[in-house]
Amino acid sequence: MAALPRPRRSALYIPGSNARALDKGRSVAADVLILDLEDAVSVEAKDMARAAVGAAVGVHAYGKREVVVRVNGLDTPWIARDIAAIVTSMPDAVLIPKISKPEDIRRARAALHAAQAPEGLALWAMIETPLAVLNAGAIAATAASNSGVPLDALVIGTNDLMRETGMRTVPGRAPLVPALVQCVLAARAYGIAVLDGTFNDLNNWDGFRAECQQGRDLGMDGKTLIHPRQVPIANDAFAPTADEVIWAEKVLAAFSKPENVNRAVISVEGKMVERLHERMALQVLETATAILPDD
Repeated sequence: MAALPRPRRSALYIPGSNARALDKGRSVAADVLILDLEDAVSVEAKDMARAAVGAAVGVHAYGKREVVVRVNGLDTPWIARDIAAIVTSMPDAVLIPKISKPEDIRRARAALHAAQAPEGLALWAMIETPLAVLNAGAIAATAASNSGVPLDALVIGTNDLMRETGMRTVPGRAPLVPALVQCVLAARAYGIAVLDGTFNDLNNWDGFRAECQQGRDLGMDGKTLIHPRQVPIANDAFAPTADEVIWAEKVLAAFSKPENVNRAVISVEGKMVERLHERMALQVLETATAILPDD
């Protein structure tokens, strides 16, 4: 039986230099915790954060949550020490920022290989530059390579992307949508996950909810978050709705009837349904089944 898809509705950034936040991560109902050694950590705190994150990951304190460590960029003076320290603690994945071209993935894999990364470790790539968006397909295509640490996800860094392009922050993100869609297409073409960028206004909950829904409508797997209070809204937005689950069950039940087993197209409650809808229904139910309880 194939493994259920791993839910990534909510991916909460936690500063590696914040001991209280690292501890609080044990009780946050996020699907993914991204323990951060990069932007959220000052230069003076890099060494301390690296040790704290390594210790937190090493004791496996976060239960069923997927644990990802965002290291510093490939061209920074901290990357070698980050990778050497983190791979020994065995997180689920290492998130590399500022990936802009396929060669960056090869460099990241080489660094992880040199640090003797354990089997089962995955690589995540941040798409946060104009060049990265233009190369999104080629970057995602490296997931098809059988050599090195597997590429499992693209994470869109919308703040950096908007800063580098000069896009304005407007409700609905119209200037950003083409770039978001390009990343979704790249991820889907090569069978990897894609996570939306963060929402920075912690006083605008209606805006956050709308942006989560937009990300879901665009085909994202989930959203990266900056505060635990954002987790329940993201979890709800990126989960199949009750109506979607009911409809999926009806589609699968209809195709399983003896008279429909060999039919390519059938009618369900007056709607034409094809085998592709059967596959979509199965995906909905697998996703609903895989969702972690809010523990």
